Amino acid sequence: MNDSPAHADAPVLDVWCELQCPDCRSALDDLRALRARYGDRLELRLRHFPLEKHKHAFAAAQAAEEAAEQGRGWEYVEAVLGRVEELDRRGEPFLVEVARELGLDAEEFDTALVDGRHILIVDADQAEGQAIGVTGTPTYVIGGERLDGGKSQEGLRERVSEIADRLLAGRD
Repeated sequence: MNDSPAHADAPVLDVWCELQCPDCRSALDDLRALRARYGDRLELRLRHFPLEKHKHAFAAAQAAEEAAEQGRGWEYVEAVLGRVEELDRRGEPFLVEVARELGLDAEEFDTALVDGRHILIVDADQAEGQAIGVTGTPTYVIGGERLDGGKSQEGLRERVSEIADRLLAGRD
């Protein structure tokens, strides 16, 4: 999912995430800081990796894709991640409620969750993640390097910044 335009030659930071994951919620501050620091010089892409232990994660990934289609993907992701306990308790009705709170077309969200129009995107992300060795969330991939944030967020923002700075310097 990517709803923010980046320069065509911007380095890409793939963030393998799931919206019912407390560790991904912890990573939000790092992601906000990276977006603030690099703006459109770094393409930040949310990649879906719903874990089986979280029963609403697959639906949440589909909902995030619907939010992106409606132009508010990152805002939706941040709103849901900020309330993972509520997602745990309430499931799909909560996902539709968040869409309504953000002024998105909630009926379209409900329909998208029923008709499964975004399942292929979520499945493709998950398959790609498995193929490159993603086992948990969040996991970051930038410049061909995989950084596992599920074990610890400590130092990850700095490591991503080092790699991004190196990639950007190589383009000048």
